[in-house]
Amino acid sequence: MPRRIVIVGNGAIPEGVAETIDSADLVIRFNGCRSAGRGGWKTDIVAACNTGRPALEMLAGGRWKASRTVRQAKEIWCVRTAEVFAALRAPLAQSHPNLDDFCDDYTAGFETFARVTGRRLRAIPAAMHHTVDAELAAFDPSPYVVPSSGLIVIAHVLANIAAADDRVSLAGFGHEGWQWHPFAAERRWTEARIASGRLDRLDALR
Repeated sequence: MPRRIVIVGNGAIPEGVAETIDSADLVIRFNGCRSAGRGGWKTDIVAACNTGRPALEMLAGGRWKASRTVRQAKEIWCVRTAEVFAALRAPLAQSHPNLDDFCDDYTAGFETFARVTGRRLRAIPAAMHHTVDAELAAFDPSPYVVPSSGLIVIAHVLANIAAADDRVSLAGFGHEGWQWHPFAAERRWTEARIASGRLDRLDALR
């Protein structure tokens, strides 16, 4: 049977989509799952930024681990592949010295959490990062450090998770935020997949 897969970003969520999200076969959220509530509650997978300050904040203390969304998730995805970010450390020390902790890898902490709580942990492969970088080049990105975790996950789902007849929908993606993600190019990448029928946006379906 075809599945409905919904990838829910942490951007603005329009009225009226929570029920659609909660009725989906697979729901993926990010980090602290700020979209939960207005964007429904169902959470099958939490895609975690496993390097730098975001990772440290999630693993420190118990607030993230005990949250309603994380407690129900069956899988944790580590979005940032350790080898990719290790290779970035030296170049970033020259180009962006203020990002000195950006490549600090906390994958082991997420592995421990997944193991002791009986969840599955997956790491998005390095090849996916390289593929996304190559595909973004066609959309004239401004200088950037890395693609957003959201785009990496969308690309991974389309390439490796969704079957040909599955419906993959987005909500909470405004394609804006941290200045060193190539959000304008990411928007164009996403719109190209929507135009080809690979994706849709829930906020455009009501």
